[in-house]
Amino acid sequence: MMKVLIYPPNSLILADLVERMGHEAVVLMKQIAKKVRDPELDSPPINIVEEDLKRALKYLSVEEPSGVRGRVGLMIPLVDEAEAAIIVEDADPSFGCMACAAANDYIEYMIRSKGVPTLIVPYPYDEDAAKILVQNVTDFLRSLES
Repeated sequence: MMKVLIYPPNSLILADLVERMGHEAVVLMKQIAKKVRDPELDSPPINIVEEDLKRALKYLSVEEPSGVRGRVGLMIPLVDEAEAAIIVEDADPSFGCMACAAANDYIEYMIRSKGVPTLIVPYPYDEDAAKILVQNVTDFLRSLES
């Protein structure tokens, strides 16, 4: 069993597929759940805390906007924990403001440069492409078992 990071990190379908194949999905929902249940957190809806911003400074310049540092700081523990990764390129759910786009670029770069087995697949826009994506992900997850 390997810890497989899914990117975009909020994909429930990919998380379910990873779990069904016997691996542990490393997803953003688990990270957010830890923060929301933390009794030290003052404002549960505001999940980014000072420690996240400090953690991001290991990888980003202090001149980066706080939105980028917060997003990257939240994802760093997931990237560190990952033993493999699945990246869906140009996924609609990862579309957002400039801070989201910049943070997405940094996080994808961090995943790719980590050196773990990584599957990069295009976002499916029709049923046939979705079937191909599921088959590619399944083949990748099976290859991690050997």
